[in-house]
Amino acid sequence: MEVAESAILLAMSGAELGLAVSVFLACAVEAVEALTIVLAVGTTRSWPSALFGVGAAALALAAVIAALGPALSALPLGVLRLVVGALLLVFGLQWLRKAILRAAGLKERHNETAAFAQEREAALAAGAVADRGFDGYAFTISFKGVLLEGLEVAFIALTFGSNQHRVGLAAGAAAAAVLLVAGVGVAIHAPLARVPENSMKFAVGVMLTSFGTFWGAEGAGANWPGGDAALLVLIPGVLLVSLALVVWLRRAPARAGRSGSRRARSAASGAM
Repeated sequence: MEVAESAILLAMSGAELGLAVSVFLACAVEAVEALTIVLAVGTTRSWPSALFGVGAAALALAAVIAALGPALSALPLGVLRLVVGALLLVFGLQWLRKAILRAAGLKERHNETAAFAQEREAALAAGAVADRGFDGYAFTISFKGVLLEGLEVAFIALTFGSNQHRVGLAAGAAAAAVLLVAGVGVAIHAPLARVPENSMKFAVGVMLTSFGTFWGAEGAGANWPGGDAALLVLIPGVLLVSLALVVWLRRAPARAGRSGSRRARSAASGAM
């Protein structure tokens, strides 16, 4: 088994390995959040209706993937990389901004236990549940939650896979993440509160920003020194800049406090 795994890793390029890791982590994060929503309405109101919502969302996502996949693959490589790079950069910077603010203590960290409790309270406040039959609230909330989280999963998998012409690899990484999260959720029948979701979001933000910058520049006509090997410098560079921003933001309140004290002393001295 170890020999087979080593052979697979050696057969993959650095960009392909980064693709698989990025897609897996991003999809795992989205799957954890979708699982929390489904568990909340399923345990509170109606499991059949909640699962019908999951199934309907899965069908809608399949239709989106079937429509977008061929369209992306038909684009010329340069245009594809420019478009994909720009979109990944937008998504990556959004993920990274929130992750940096959370790490700096300026934004509340995402907590699946709290999210589960909030969804349960909303489900209980939505009215009585029929003893039998279809529960519209459970279906709608499950459908919306899985669809919204799934759209990000589909987008990331399609853009990464189409750009590298490895849609199968991206789809496999996404499927592995979703199946793993769903399997653990079914086993423990509770939200995955112990998953280091905030750290995973930080890592995904770094990866999406790095790959978006890399592919966007290539699509615009730039040539990276060393080709794909440039990612080995770009990814740590983005990570270091992000960590530096976290440190700087953590110290910002202290700097503001010292500045306010100096202004107060100056005003007091002027008054005397």
